[in-house]
Amino acid sequence: MNSLSARRRRATALLGAVLVAVTASACGSSGDSAAEHAKSTAAPSQSGGAASPPAKPAAPTKAVMPTGPTTNFTTATTTSVGPILMTSYTGPKSGVTGKVWVWLPPEYNDPAFAKHGFPVLTLYAGGQSNGYNTWTDNQLPIQQEAVRQSRAGTSHPFIMVMPVQNLEKDEKRSLECSDIPGQPKMGTWMAQDIPDLVKANFRTLRDPAGWGVMGASTGAFCSIKLALQHPDRFKVAVPIDGYFNPDSPLWKGHEAERLANSPDKLIAAGKADIDVLATAGGGDAAEVRLVKAFVAKAAPPVRIEYYEQPAGRHLTSHFKKMIPDLLGWLGRHMSPPTAD
Repeated sequence: MNSLSARRRRATALLGAVLVAVTASACGSSGDSAAEHAKSTAAPSQSGGAASPPAKPAAPTKAVMPTGPTTNFTTATTTSVGPILMTSYTGPKSGVTGKVWVWLPPEYNDPAFAKHGFPVLTLYAGGQSNGYNTWTDNQLPIQQEAVRQSRAGTSHPFIMVMPVQNLEKDEKRSLECSDIPGQPKMGTWMAQDIPDLVKANFRTLRDPAGWGVMGASTGAFCSIKLALQHPDRFKVAVPIDGYFNPDSPLWKGHEAERLANSPDKLIAAGKADIDVLATAGGGDAAEVRLVKAFVAKAAPPVRIEYYEQPAGRHLTSHFKKMIPDLLGWLGRHMSPPTAD
């Protein structure tokens, strides 16, 4: 993936330059319903005292323990900061079967964190990502940097989940993390089945701010699209050098569905309360224009920041250089490990 197709050369970056922030907030009002008024004026009890107020519901837990059923993971590779696990998983909602890799930070198995839920960062590769994910090897060694930053206090631990994105190597069969009519439901697999797999097997967080998505190139498209479509599940997205207009040939004859999966359209709709970091490589003028144009379309409540990597190119080796800054940003925008 050190050199990706021209069709995918649409953005890279971090380490510096321009910052655009779009923020917004919404508020509403509420009043007592008739039922609530009746409760507040309840008749005295038979003992002569005022009726007891209704018990408050228990506050929702912050940490979510594994729900099961458990999945059999094997060790795919052993790194200096712990094993990367792997399973072949068939999603019950999508019917899609694909490989999923998971890395647990050292803190996960520390007894001091036994009751903590952990934030989950899902990582998408560039290219076809059929049967592989570059976040699982030394091309993008994010796990080692995550441990270094956690120990330094510049970020915090994450569970990292790394699924495949396609089921074939042919780019003409790109599924673009979407439910393309007549094709495997990769969008459902990514947005529902994969999070359900993680919740079934690992201690996670209830708050969507504990769930983030990040990817490079084709993976950038997946990350921003899924967050814009499902802000109730993913609160944070980092599209690295992405493109934002679905262009798989499989969309032919399905223009309405294609547009419904277009980040260009979704970000302007004003429906996603998410935090986004969009990056572009300063060494590619076309990429800079593309990403800046996308950032300019953002409508509240989306909050978006733009960074440009000086002289950055659309290369895995340049993505690698951004990992420290990306993790620092994620640590500031995603919830840390939390116990109730």
